Amino acid sequence: MTLTLQDCRDRDAEDPLRALRDLFALPAGQIYLDGNSLGLAPRATAARVAQVVQQEWAQDLITSWNKAGWVDLPQRLGNQFAPWLGARRDELVFTDTTSINLFKVLTAAARIAAEDAPARRRLLTERSNFPTDLYIAESVCAQHGLQLVLLEPEEIPAALDDQAAILLLTHVNYRTGAMHDMAGLTAAAHAHGILCVWDLCHSAGAVPIDLHAADADFAVGCGYKYLNGGPGAPAFVWAHPRVVNRCAQPLAGWFGHAAPFAFTPGYAPADGIQRYLCGTQPIISLSALQCGLDVFSATEPLGGMAALRAKSLALTDLFIALVEQRCAGHGLGLATPLAHEKRGSQVCLTRDEGLGVDGQGSGAYAIVQALIARGVIGDFRQGDGGVGRHKDILRFGFTPLYLGFEDVWNAAEQLRQVLESGEWREARFHQRQAVT
Repeated sequence: MTLTLQDCRDRDAEDPLRALRDLFALPAGQIYLDGNSLGLAPRATAARVAQVVQQEWAQDLITSWNKAGWVDLPQRLGNQFAPWLGARRDELVFTDTTSINLFKVLTAAARIAAEDAPARRRLLTERSNFPTDLYIAESVCAQHGLQLVLLEPEEIPAALDDQAAILLLTHVNYRTGAMHDMAGLTAAAHAHGILCVWDLCHSAGAVPIDLHAADADFAVGCGYKYLNGGPGAPAFVWAHPRVVNRCAQPLAGWFGHAAPFAFTPGYAPADGIQRYLCGTQPIISLSALQCGLDVFSATEPLGGMAALRAKSLALTDLFIALVEQRCAGHGLGLATPLAHEKRGSQVCLTRDEGLGVDGQGSGAYAIVQALIARGVIGDFRQGDGGVGRHKDILRFGFTPLYLGFEDVWNAAEQLRQVLESGEWREARFHQRQAVT
């Protein structure tokens, strides 16, 4: 069946989530397909940040730690978002960055493993995991005498053996949008006594997650992608009740102390997830993040995560179909799984090597830049130059909170025009910028 622009407009008219667009500051003339890298700004954010700066800080000063509730903001935001991750009250806090939180939980997992099974010396992870996860894992392994084992997805089940101590996986792969079976892999790992750490950066707020049902041990995730908390927004950290008090996390700061205002010289970790806090909290950033989380609260009467997931799959299905119909013959391939149960909320396209300028490379970077110049904002992720299994990626994120079906049609049409006109070959689109 050939899809038409009118089909997409009809679907927008019937979309129960359509009104959520009005909660965001959508730049005029743009189709934003990069919410899996940096989410849009909620309209409420600017006023909230101004309130924090102009009233709570400038006027109320230090009294705002009590008067405005700054002191427990990490826990309040954690409790607000916990149900969206299948977590319970007082099990989740927003604090620090994903990298820092990952260091905390991997160190905790390494300490628990050393106590329970000191002969286990392997930390398993996916070869194409997001690089910061690999770097943090490498650091933790060096400090705790572990061996970092990098695996392809299909190699993971066989590597779950009695030599492994920790399995670290990102739920949705940043390059391809492929989604792991969290419950299945966690159960398989636990059958061998392996602790499971999950990175939810590309799935929190985009796909259904139930940490307790999956029986995960630890989880971390960021606040600036699908949670729309702003650049560098605080991340979250979660630990299952059976492990949260097993050990103190390595960054023993005063906000993680059992009694921070007792000012004792020795460290005594707080009970529960609060021990995963560290230093004084970034109140302005946390306040901006709250506006992003408030949007999720607004979706609950409209069907919550089930409605968001259904629309996400419909948007990504539509984009895949339109690219197949309208962009054939230009060397594009699909890196994202077609199966719904294996797909996050993004579509990642590859392009054949040798189709770039003068037959070099894929031209994927330049195509993305040409799209950006037309107001279609996606991003590019570099492959391994054809020496391995990873090609260059044209990556498009689909955030159902603010994207519509007509947006998807227009994005695919702009991609078709960029490819057919050959404008991506212009030199200006091949100038690499610091952030791709």
